[in-house]
Amino acid sequence: MSEAYGNDFVTLIDEDGNEVEFEHIDTVEYQGTTYLAFIPAELSIEEEAEVVIMQIVSEDGEEMLEAVEDDDIADAVFNMVMERAEAEEDE
Repeated sequence: MSEAYGNDFVTLIDEDGNEVEFEHIDTVEYQGTTYLAFIPAELSIEEEAEVVIMQIVSEDGEEMLEAVEDDDIADAVFNMVMERAEAEEDE
């Protein structure tokens, strides 16, 4: 699944209707759902960046990204992404 998305940039619409470009930094599976992590594209990964967690949902057979509303799930996925990033840095 992660190869399909690769390391790429996406434009998301924020709650104010503004287009914001994000960089996809990781894809993780959590409790049977695929989640993608993004950071604002203008920031480097070393900076303190807001990580945006989105989930893949199927609607009418089409995959779409949707914001994760459940804070507990978002936190768990965020922690997985951070652990994986730290493990990569240690290598």
